[in-house]
Amino acid sequence: MKVLLIRRDNIGDLICTTPLLIALRERYPDAQLDLYVNSYNAPVIKGHYLVNTVYVYTKLKHRDLDTSAFAALMSRFKVLWRMRCQRYDLVILAGQAGVIRMLATARRLGAGRIIGFTGPYAMSARPSETFIARPEATEHEVLSNFRLLAPLGITGSPPQATIALDPALCAGIRQKLETSDGFSRVRGLTAIHISARKPSQRWPVESWVALINVLAAQGEGLLLFWSPGVADDAHHPGDDAKAAEIIAALPADVPLFACPTRQLDELIAGLSLARRVVCSDGGAMHVAAALGKPIVCFFGQSDPRVWHPWGVAHCVLQAPSCDVADVPVDEALAALASLSH
Repeated sequence: MKVLLIRRDNIGDLICTTPLLIALRERYPDAQLDLYVNSYNAPVIKGHYLVNTVYVYTKLKHRDLDTSAFAALMSRFKVLWRMRCQRYDLVILAGQAGVIRMLATARRLGAGRIIGFTGPYAMSARPSETFIARPEATEHEVLSNFRLLAPLGITGSPPQATIALDPALCAGIRQKLETSDGFSRVRGLTAIHISARKPSQRWPVESWVALINVLAAQGEGLLLFWSPGVADDAHHPGDDAKAAEIIAALPADVPLFACPTRQLDELIAGLSLARRVVCSDGGAMHVAAALGKPIVCFFGQSDPRVWHPWGVAHCVLQAPSCDVADVPVDEALAALASLSH
């Protein structure tokens, strides 16, 4: 049996689909299980034991500066042709957004059967296509994805999410940590991830500084993660300036290790070394959850019922204003303390 799962969107979306992959592999241990994803989220699953082949395409907005739009589109066409040659028995359209595009792709591949969420396109469904009802009540992304397995007779509670981890990258970061000043004296490592795409998800510099100072006084080592680059970069905005401001405001003896992560696999490897994580809702939060880390997470305008960390101990902090900047430092410290018990 040949199965293809399509997931075209963000890091957290793909991570929230991995429980579905686990269940598929358990039901069909000998199946060829492939994925079609984008270059942005591919490191989440590339090389993972669950899947046979990960087919990757690059969105035009994510292409390298020296890659033309034509070259990117031709590369995508070649990937689609390779998938079409597989003659998949089943294609699953994962997620409730962008189904019509995923459906068009699946039809071009000549899939034997297609399963996805319903929409206006279901009016012209072919006999080989099964569209299931979207959830009526608000529920977690993992739960809604798992509904797609019902036509296959797979039900029950979804397992914890999973993620691909590069042992060599982990070892390299660990070696750098072990040779850093002050880290031999720390009792544990807390990861601090300061970047967030939406303004309402960003905790201010002064709050991060206050939190880090208290944790350092408690004997904790800090791993400071951020997306590198300048804030006004139209393609890949970064937080170099914010990270520099935080570091400059801290005493020199604070055991802080700077971890700018240009690649997703670097973020995954770095977070794997921490015992707990503080971050805003976003891709890094879902990475930490897939790694099994306890998490204190700041939520702005997104709905925690849909996007809270799946399958791990966590504490959601959301101000009445739905602006992360209004979450007090004391609340974050209390949340961390509660996760330690």
